[in-house]
This record gives sequence, structure tokens and C-alpha cells, in this order.
Amino acid sequence: MTLRDDGAAALEWAADYLERVRDLPVLAQVEPGEIRARLPATPPEQGEPFAAVLADLEHKLLDGVTHWQSPRYFAYFANTGSEPGILAELLAATLNQVGILWRTSPVLQELEELACDWLRQLLGLPGTFVGHIEDSASTATLAALGAARAAAPGRRAVYTSEHAHSSVAKAARILELELRPVEVDDAYRLRPELLELADACAVVATIGTTSSAAIDPVPAIGDACEAAGAWLHVDAAYAGPAALCEELRPLFAGWKGADSIVVNPHKWLATPMDCSVLWTSRVDAFREAYSFVPEYLRASEDVVNLSELSVPLGRRFRALKLWAVLRCFGADGLRAMIREHVRLAGEFAGWVEGEPGWALCAPRHFSLVCFRRDGSDEDNEALLDRVNSSGEVFLSHARLDDRFVLRLAIGNAGTTEEDVRLAWDVLRREAA
Repeated sequence: MTLRDDGAAALEWAADYLERVRDLPVLAQVEPGEIRARLPATPPEQGEPFAAVLADLEHKLLDGVTHWQSPRYFAYFANTGSEPGILAELLAATLNQVGILWRTSPVLQELEELACDWLRQLLGLPGTFVGHIEDSASTATLAALGAARAAAPGRRAVYTSEHAHSSVAKAARILELELRPVEVDDAYRLRPELLELADACAVVATIGTTSSAAIDPVPAIGDACEAAGAWLHVDAAYAGPAALCEELRPLFAGWKGADSIVVNPHKWLATPMDCSVLWTSRVDAFREAYSFVPEYLRASEDVVNLSELSVPLGRRFRALKLWAVLRCFGADGLRAMIREHVRLAGEFAGWVEGEPGWALCAPRHFSLVCFRRDGSDEDNEALLDRVNSSGEVFLSHARLDDRFVLRLAIGNAGTTEEDVRLAWDVLRREAA
């Protein structure tokens, strides 16, 4: 086994996969347990060539892949593992850095600080924000609420929209905080007049909710938090990259006043999973919550190690792929991708509005469209099942006003108007 020979074969497989992924069934075409049943139940005693791994990937595993890389993936929040990010992942695995302390990998820490600061500048956030990378927005939210709890001893309530991501509820459960969901208005935005923050340690406001990409009124929420001394965490995991575009930046009003913000480059910024950037304007609060340096980790360097600002001790070299994507796409390339996705979502919304028997179900923000066919919830759910079972496209759903609605989210860098038109054609065909 040699890296040059097997690496060339793996790279060729990867390049071939990206060239044909548009034509593969988007949703995995297997039943539960089917993939495992194809593989030996016990580990091998003797080593096998890497060629055997590639062969099994192609012939035994591939049809168990739901193709998030497909330009026809429109479920949840579509994403892209772009070529610069893929290659950077290879290099990161090659270097195999473990960021326990600055001295265990100076390049890991300093490139992470730099990449997060580059992205901060592109999003128009002030220099008071300091960022680091978590694996996901779920972990970032947990870290932010942990800091908020530590900063306000005795205050155990967390307020958030009833349409906030489930990670807020999970973080509250882990941290033994009391979650208090707040009703939304007719545009699915948190109603700030319902906040009663006397015993609250934090409020989580969302810019781009999972269900409908709704935008909570962050300025008003921020005013309420400031008056009550509560932490404001802004979840912009999906929508945050849109702030690169000047014309979309007004949708982010108020987020500069947050105590912490999370944005996921692995959602809408062409960066492979996992890369979630968490910024805070209150670094000292994070350090007070998470810094724990036993004797065997003490070092002479006068630096704040990234492990002192988060839950994990060790961290991998995630910044390399974000840095590579920012360099290889450039701000202009990323803006062009985001603008095209927003345009395509507008086209799709127009088709829905113009078709008798179909209706939009929420204000359209960013690159997400919520809609449904006339009929019952059961009819729409059955329609979604037929569409997804076709393998031609993959959509997901949400529940708004206690109605089952379909969601089409555009976020893959390779998605074209032809792909979006195909989704609409499949929807209408299956509805008929």
C-alpha cells in the first residue's frame, strides 16, 4: 500500500464521483440494515489492499449514500463540499494536527484565528468579535449557552422562538436550563414583547430559522437583553454567509450587538462538513466558563489556547479547509454563488405562485422556499414521499401553522436553473 498509488486511485474515484453525482439517485435507495448486511460481521485478520476498500465503496456502499453533494439535493439546508475544501481535508488528515495547546500546533491555532477573522470581515462584523471553529452549530450553541449560564449565576431561563433549531432545546437540557419557547408572529418571527427576562441568562435569536428561514427581530431582542442583563446568542448557522452580499446585509440588523454568533461555512459557504464558526464579543466569559489547565498542560507561552474557549481539549485542523475555500473562491466567487441561489429560489417561488393549486406558505428569505399543494396534510406528505422515492430530487418538510409544508432549499454550488426546474417538474408530475 502506497500513498502515491492508492492516493491517485482514490483521487480519481473522488473526481469521477463529483462528475456523475448529478445522475445518481439523490436519496439513498436502501432499507435499514441493508448496507451492514452486505459486509462481514467480523473484522479481517489479515490486511487488505486499499483497492478492495475502493471496490466495496463503489459496489457495496455507494447506493447507501444520500448524495448531499448532488446539485439536486434540496432537503434540509443543501450544501457543498467544494474541491478546495476536499483537497484541504486530505492535507489536514496528512498533517494530523492535534490542537491541545498553541505549542502542540501553532499553525492550527493561528490559521484558525486568521480564517475566522477573514470571515468576520467579509460578513461585516466588528473587530470586537473573536472566533473559533466548532464541529457544528449544535456544539457552538451549547458552548455559548454554557458561557451565558456561567456569566449569570442563578439565572436559569433561556428564551427562544418556538421555531428555533432543536439544538437550543438540547443544549438547555444538557446544561439544566429552563427552555421557554416564545410564540411567533404571522411571519414566524419571535415576538419580543413576550420576553420576560428577569430570571433569564440568555435569549437565542435566529436569522434564518430551519422551518422557514424566518428572521427574528434581533434589534428589539437585543434591546430587551441589554435592559435585563441577559446574553444574546444569534443563530445564523444557515443564513449567515448571505451577509457577504451588501444587498442582503440589512437582514442581519442588530447582530453586531450580540454576545455570540454562530455561522456554518459547511452549510452555505462551500466548505466540507464539519466547520461551524462561533464568534463572541465576550472572550473572557468563555474563558471563565471553559479554561481548565492541569499541570501537564501548563506551558510558558503567553497565549490563550483555543481549548480554553470551548468544551473539547483536542481539536483538528478544520481551519485549513475554510482558509482554502476563502482563498480559492474569493469573496466575489462566494457572493456570486449566494446571489445565484437566492435568484433560483425566487424563480421557483414564482413558478409556485403562478401555478393553480399550489401556494407559498411563508415569506421567502434567502434560498429557501416553503410551499404546498392544495389538499390535506396527508396528500402533501404522500406527494413528498413520491417525489423523494423517485431519486431524481430530494426535498424535506416542516410544519407551519400546524400544516405540513414542503421545503426546497438551494445551497449546492453546482445547482443550476435546470436542476431547480427538474424539481418543479417532478413535483407537478407526482401531484398529477
